Parts: sequence; C-alpha cells; structure tokens
Amino acid sequence: MSQNDVKPGKDCVMPDKMDSTTFAEDNHSIIMIKYAFLIAFIFTSSLFTALHAQRVTGTVFEKNEAGKKTPLVGVNVFWAETSLGAATDSLGKFDIARSARSNRLVVSYVGFRTDTIKVTSESNFEIVMKSEGQLGEVVVRATSSQIDRLNPIQTEIITTKALAKAACCNLSESFETNASVSVSYSDAVTGAKQIQFLGLGGQYVQTNVENVPTIRGLASTFGMNYIPGTWIQSIDVAKGAGSVVNGYESLTGAINVELVKPDAREKLYFNAYVNHLGRGEVNLNINRKLSEKWSTGFLTHASTLQNRVDNNGDGFMDLPLYTQFNGVNRWQYKSDKMMAQFGIKALTEKRIGGQMGFEPSAHRGTAKFYGFGNQTNRFELFSKTAKLYQDKPYKGLGLILNASQHNTDSYFGFANYDGRQRTLYGNLIYQSIINNTNHQFKTGLSYLLDDYREAYKDSLMTRTESVPGAFFEYTYNHLEKFTLVAGLRADYHNLFGAFVTPRLHARWQPLEHTTLRVSAGRGQRTPNAFAEYYGYLVSGRTVRFWGSKIQPEVSWNYGISLTQTFHWLDKHWDLVLDYYRTDFQSQLIVDTDHATPLASHLYFYNLKGKSFSNSFQIELNTLLSKRTEVKLAYRLFDVWQTMGQPFGNTILQQRMMVPRDRVLFNIGYNLPYDKWKLDLTIQWNGKARITDPMQSLQATIDRKPMPILYSQSFMNLNAQASRAFKKFEVYLGGENLTNFRQANPIIHPEDPFNKYFDAGQTWGPVVGRVIYAGIRIKVKE
Repeated sequence: MSQNDVKPGKDCVMPDKMDSTTFAEDNHSIIMIKYAFLIAFIFTSSLFTALHAQRVTGTVFEKNEAGKKTPLVGVNVFWAETSLGAATDSLGKFDIARSARSNRLVVSYVGFRTDTIKVTSESNFEIVMKSEGQLGEVVVRATSSQIDRLNPIQTEIITTKALAKAACCNLSESFETNASVSVSYSDAVTGAKQIQFLGLGGQYVQTNVENVPTIRGLASTFGMNYIPGTWIQSIDVAKGAGSVVNGYESLTGAINVELVKPDAREKLYFNAYVNHLGRGEVNLNINRKLSEKWSTGFLTHASTLQNRVDNNGDGFMDLPLYTQFNGVNRWQYKSDKMMAQFGIKALTEKRIGGQMGFEPSAHRGTAKFYGFGNQTNRFELFSKTAKLYQDKPYKGLGLILNASQHNTDSYFGFANYDGRQRTLYGNLIYQSIINNTNHQFKTGLSYLLDDYREAYKDSLMTRTESVPGAFFEYTYNHLEKFTLVAGLRADYHNLFGAFVTPRLHARWQPLEHTTLRVSAGRGQRTPNAFAEYYGYLVSGRTVRFWGSKIQPEVSWNYGISLTQTFHWLDKHWDLVLDYYRTDFQSQLIVDTDHATPLASHLYFYNLKGKSFSNSFQIELNTLLSKRTEVKLAYRLFDVWQTMGQPFGNTILQQRMMVPRDRVLFNIGYNLPYDKWKLDLTIQWNGKARITDPMQSLQATIDRKPMPILYSQSFMNLNAQASRAFKKFEVYLGGENLTNFRQANPIIHPEDPFNKYFDAGQTWGPVVGRVIYAGIRIKVKE
C-alpha cells in the first residue's frame, strides 16, 4: 500500500507493509459478540424509554466584592445521609435525580460554607456560596481522591490535595499515592518512564488532556514528563473500556488530565523545586480575566539537571542530563449562548546520557564512550467551541480540534532513531435527551489523521493513518438506583478497513451504601514499536520484525467492581474491590528472551495464540480522625502471552517486567488550619519476570527451554512535610528513603558496545534516595 512504505536496512529486519487482508478475516466469535452488544443496546433503549424520574437542576455561583457572580466548577452536590451526588460542570451547573430517602440537598466546596437546601418539589436552583473569608470559618475539608459515585464507569478522581502529597513535578510523578497506576523507568539510561495499568503498559491506556488524546504515538516515550504537576487541576482515572465518544484506542482504561483554567481563582501560582542531585525546576501560572466574557492563561515550565550522578558505580549516569522548556497560552470566552477556548502549546527538551565521560561534541559516533542523546520539539494548536442552550441545560453542541507536530531525534551509541509525527484530530459532539433527562444521548463525528516518518539505523518506515468515524452513546438513569451507558462507534481505517467498537457500562445501587458496576467493550490501536519500547533500544540487541505483517492490536475488556461504604469503630470507611480482564485478539509481541552466539535479539512479531491480563484490586480508605486520612490497597496482576513463535516452540509465558503483587499504604495528617501537612507513603512491589541474555544464550546452545528468572521484591518509602503561611507554602520531602537500588541495572556496563550489552532490564529504582524541597506561592483574586 502506498500509505505504508517500509525500506529495510541490513541491520534491522523490518516488515514490508501492514496487512489488511489478514486482519479483515472473519472471526465468528467476534461477530457474535458484536451482535450481542447491538441487541442489548436496542433492547435496553426500548425497555427504559417509558420510565422517568424527577430531576433537580441548578447553578452554583460565588460573588466577588463588586457583587459579580462567577460559576463554581466542581462543587459537590448530594442528598443528605446518602451517597448520591453530582458535581457542577464548567458552567457551574448540576443535574441530579431526586432521592427517595432525603429532601435535603447539601452543597459543599473547599473554601466555602456548606449549604443545605430543603427541596419540596422538582425545582431549578440558583445557589450563591459564601467563602470562608466572608464567614470567618474553617476551610471545608475534601478527601485527596474519590470514586465518582454516579459514574457507571469506575473512575477515581485525583484532586489537587492528592497531588500536593508529593512533589508531583510532572504527570509521571502524580500517581505516588494511587494504587491503580504505577510508574517506573523503562531503562537505566534515557530517563523515559512507563506506566502500568490493569497489568499492561501505558500504551493501552488512552491518556487525554481535557478529553483530547495526547500521550500517544511518538509522544508515548517521554510524554508523561511533558505535563507539569502545577498545571494539573485534577486527574480522572477510569478503568475498563472508556466512552466511545473519545475514540476507540482505550483498551484497558482512560486517564484524563484537566489543566488549570484561565478563569481560575488563582491569578498567579509560582512553584520552585530542587533536589539534592541537582535537579531544579520553576513553574509559573498566570491567569487573567480581561472582561466579563474573556480570560486568558499562561502555564509555563522550565527544568534542568546538569549534575552527573553515578551512585551505583557502574560508570553510567543514573539519570540523563536534560533541559526542558514548556508552555501553554490559551484564551477563553464565555457567554450565555457560547463557550470557547483556543490556544497553543510548545515544548523543547534535550537529554544526554550514557557513560560518565561522554561528551556529545567529542565522542558521538566513536567507541571511546557510549552515549545517548535525544532532542524533542513539540508544537500544538487546539480549540474547543460549545453552543449552549440556557433554557435546556441538557442540550449542547461541541467541536474539539487539535493539530500537533512531534519531532524526536535520538542516538544510542552508534544507532540512530529519528521520528516525526503530524496529527490532526477533530471531534463533533451533540448531546440531548429523549423525552426527559432520564434518557440522554451523545452522538457525533470524529476524524483522526496520523502521519508517521521514522528511521532506525538505515531503515526508513513511513505510514499515514486516516480514520473517519461516527458514534452514538445512550445513557439511561433510573432514579438513583441504576445507570446504563451503551455506546457504539464505527470507524474506517485506510489501512485496515472498517471496524465497529461496542461498549457497555452499567451501575446499580441495590442498597444505599452499595454500588456495583460492570463494563465490557472492544478497543483497537496501531502499535508504535520503537516509541513504546524505547528502553530496549539502549542495548546491543539486533532488532528483528518477524513476519511481514504488522497488525493493529485488538482486545476485549471486561470488568466488575464493588464500592461499599460502612461505619465501623465510629469511623466512615470506603471499600472498593474490582476485577478486570483483558483478552487480546491481536497484539504486537516484544520478545527479548532469545540470544544466539552471533547476536542478542529484540524480536517484534504478531500474536499467534493467547494473551490476557487479569487484574484484581482491593482498596480501603478512611478518616481515622478529622485530620488523619488513611489508604491501604493491594493489587494483583496475572498477565500471560504466547511467545516464541519465530522459533517454532510457542509457549504461554508471564509478561516481562510486570510485578505480580503490589501493596500501597498512605497516611496523611493535617494540623489545625492546614498549617502543617504530613504525608507518608509505603509501596511494596513484588517479583517480576526478567531475562538475562547470557543465560538465554546458554539455553540456546544447550537446546534447553529459556530460563525463567524473577527480580527481587522491594519496598519504597516516600514522605513529605509542608508548612503553609499566609501567602506561601514550603515543603520538604524524600523519595525512596529506604535507599533501595537495583543491583546491576545494566548488563555488561564495562563493555557497552558488546552485543550482549543491555540497559533495558530495569525493574527497580536506579538512583536511590532523593531529598527535595520547594516553595509554592499563590495569589488569588
């Protein structure tokens, strides 16, 4: 196909093209599942159309000194003595079903007085909240993270309070107190980070910024570092196949990052951070309201590390030297009939790593020192426009547009990897109701264009993906007891043809404090081997694509969860249990198990056999006292895939680098008026399957099965103390306070140009203990 031209070189055996014929072959079981989803969708739509429930709607405002009203976003609105609630949207609006158990509506927001309203009939309210400064009262407390109680998709909301529990310099460091998402380095040289979610890598999670797919494609390598923590307003972590409205690429879940808005109450926010290794960064957010309708915001970031660190004495820098400059400027317009925002993002980052004596100007391309380098430049244009209907708050028409270019140039010793990705994304969404607000729907059209150009050594890989699509998602709400979301989207891929993505989510509350959720859905994505498995390139391995056909990855995800609240020992407890399974129909297998006397290999090939992930998690949260918050969680991953196809001895093996067990404990204590905040997090990580090229070589020579090797388990301890003053806050903390370091994270560091050299087998911390300090300054309106 002309859209996918691959020119292999002698050092890298590449596929000649992506194949659509094989991928399009009929699979009877998948077709039957599609029909089952369609039948269920039609049945539930017709079954519940006649049912209806009363709703309570309204808008929540605050008033400034001049008496001007401003909508409040994220206000908690719930029925007293129940777990039924909602939150106000970007216009301050809420919509909640009437409760059969309570007629008292509670409205609460951090920094404002909690109001309770007696509701006597179906009504529309306009609520004006008074700030703590006006009332002279203590700040209303909010938990650091919470499960969205009414969302049929199991979603955990990480708030700014949770982000403040650690330094959270960027998105990759924002999950330290989250049990569902774990983050680790992909290798011991580049500083690239990867996440694990439901037992699988971050590429299977759709990571959005304000509902725009962002960390994908070539950005998946370092993208977690490209969103500074001070820019983040909240993070939504959703498990299972996500909404069809946002596309088809969510295989295991979705992470949506909400950035600080231009009309935020803080008109200036400054943060500075430094650690004992020499890393430093500054962040400055400036928000300005220009008029009644217009506001603008600047989010800026600069960070650097120029100190060479080698704590383990292997001759390699434990962290790459780097410099990053990053900025966003956006404009926002709000009126009674329209809301819009548009802006630009720009980023440049340079990284240098490798042996301690490596200097790019003198040693790149020579065998004196092994060096790594990367230069990334990224630019984005974005806009969001929404037509509002004041007399019909349930109705809306929105258009999201985003265009980006991502350029990356890297080298690993003598090997070069360069990439360019141009992306155009558009999503047109219309939402309304069927008869009443119990029956809501979203429908629309989407378009995704990706133009890739990659080169590894002397091999050139190009492909253009053009995917128009359409979707329809129906939501049914029956009182506060039952919610069902049934979605279906159809897309046409220029390389792989037409495909359908059905997804189903349901929430049932059989008892007041018990919530059950189930979900099922299909996901599809095109793999990007070099960007997603970047850490394996820091090695002497020969890259081989076995077979001539690269297929898209396709999976079905199924999940069930239970959320239970109860009182015990005069305390309120939240218990969450969930189980999710992901079954792959098609997957790109990455095989590092095999070596020969001539070479150590990195194989990529298509799945032929089974590949699945089982994820089980139990989490318990409570407030031990008014000022002490505790979280305890255990997570188990059981992940297997069929490997060894190029060698004729396929075997179902555990997936590499996935710890089977993980335990997380977090406790936070706040002194009166939040002057002092103390946080402690303990993480225990179980064993993960690893490989050793020398042992693999010996097994090949002896014609024996590949050895099954495991890493050791380890514990990680993080702590932070912060002190708030009237106009600023200072913090001091430590990461990996137990100072655990993986022994020998690099194989053959003394001979980095050896064919068995490998820095991509990292399963634990490389750096050791890190002590940091910082300051936060906030200026409000």
